[in-house]
Amino acid sequence: MDAETSIQGLLQKAYDNLKTSDASSAMAVLEKALQIDFEDPEVVYALKCVNWWIEQAKRGDEIRDCFDRGEFYLTQWKAFYSFLDRIGPPYDRCIYAIRRYVFSSALTCFKQLALVGGDKQDPELHLRIGRCYKGVGNYEQALQYLEEAAASKKDDAETISELADVYALVDEVRLAKALFREAFFINPQRIDLRSMESDLILRLQQKVQELGYKSPELEEWIPVYGVLFGVFNIKRELRAIELGKLKQSIFTLENELRDRPDQQNILIPRLINRYFWLIDHYVRAGEDASRIDELLLKIRVLDKSIYDRYIN
Repeated sequence: MDAETSIQGLLQKAYDNLKTSDASSAMAVLEKALQIDFEDPEVVYALKCVNWWIEQAKRGDEIRDCFDRGEFYLTQWKAFYSFLDRIGPPYDRCIYAIRRYVFSSALTCFKQLALVGGDKQDPELHLRIGRCYKGVGNYEQALQYLEEAAASKKDDAETISELADVYALVDEVRLAKALFREAFFINPQRIDLRSMESDLILRLQQKVQELGYKSPELEEWIPVYGVLFGVFNIKRELRAIELGKLKQSIFTLENELRDRPDQQNILIPRLINRYFWLIDHYVRAGEDASRIDELLLKIRVLDKSIYDRYIN
């Protein structure tokens, strides 16, 4: 068989069609492949995925507003993962081709708005354009838009984590580590782990999952183990106002943990991460060792295994 009639050749042709946003042609090629071997698992898998997205695209075409249509694609991308969980183990090159199709479609919508808006761009639009460029593999453009978005959204964990992910993808590891640490400090629950693509964060996520943690606790424990595993090892000096906010957040979390023990799965790792930040500050500032010992004791009370890992 030549490339035009072999299963592998047809699969590649279908994926190439998806990458150029031609889902209908991809479907036709996959149906031809199915006629050759109706039991080939990758063909069946790809058909299910493409058919799912063709149905979503029909719904998307009915949305008149460009921003809403682009947002629809991004929302459905998240829903797509639930669909994938039901149909079995993934085929990476299929998922990659689908990703290119989805984010190219969303990017077209958002870029239309950018052209209309000229230089006066909304950081929310920059975030989405940057995310789409990341999704299609154009990391240079992704960085440009995500850096612009982050300049206006300095306290937004979602934006910072997307920027960190792209830095990791272009091998700016030091910047990536610093920004991931910031994002998980700001709000772990705002970080969409399934949208992350870099090995840096995916390997850390996998290690924490292997310890038995699942979402939403997973997102809270990632920064804790990020410190323990030496991933979140790029630290910075806190400004006076940041130190004040850190101490206030610790006080608030300690009270919340006492008043809401039912939320300890979330509150304990979040509090431990803040203790780590305060210890780092005390070390850098040369504070009295008794202050650090007090925090270490608090960590020991909350989770002795974390304490043991941290001091050893």
